[in-house]
Amino acid sequence: MLTYMEVQTRCTAQMQSLAREVEALRQQLVQLRAKVIVRDSALAWEREQRHALAQAMALDLLRETPQPTVEQTVSGVDWPLVENTDSQALAEQQLLEDSLHAADLVICQTGCISDGAYWRVKDHCKRTGKTCLLVDQPTALRVVRIHPSGEDGKVVAAQACIEGAS
Repeated sequence: MLTYMEVQTRCTAQMQSLAREVEALRQQLVQLRAKVIVRDSALAWEREQRHALAQAMALDLLRETPQPTVEQTVSGVDWPLVENTDSQALAEQQLLEDSLHAADLVICQTGCISDGAYWRVKDHCKRTGKTCLLVDQPTALRVVRIHPSGEDGKVVAAQACIEGAS
C-alpha cells in the first residue's frame, strides 16, 4: 500500500508540474502574440507613411515639370496611317482566330479520337458544351501542322484534311 501511495504522490506532483508549465507556456504565447500585433501595426503605419510620402513627392514633381502643349506633343510624332494599322490589326486578329481554331482541333483530336472520346458525352463536348464537331461532320478530322511562315519567322498553324477519314 505504501508503494501505491508513493506512485500516486509522484504522479500528482508531475501533473502539477506539467500544469504549471502549460500555464507558463500560455502566458508566453499571449505575450508573443501581443508582440506580433505591435510589430505588424508598426509596419502598417510605416507603409502608410511611406506611401503618403511617395504620393506627395510625385505630386511635387508633377507640379514642377512644365506640361507640354498639344502642338509640342504632336509636332515631333510621325503618325502611321490609320488604314495600315487597321489592316495589320485585322490580319493579326485573323491569325489569332485561325490559331485558336487549330488549337481546338488539336484538343478535339487528342481528347476525343486518340483517348477514346474523353471529352465527348453523348453528342456534346464536355470542354466547350457545344455539339461535337465529329458528330456534325464526321469527315472534319484534320491534321494540324505547325510551320514557320517564312519571311518574319512567325509560327503559323495550317490545317490539312485527311482523305478518307471516317
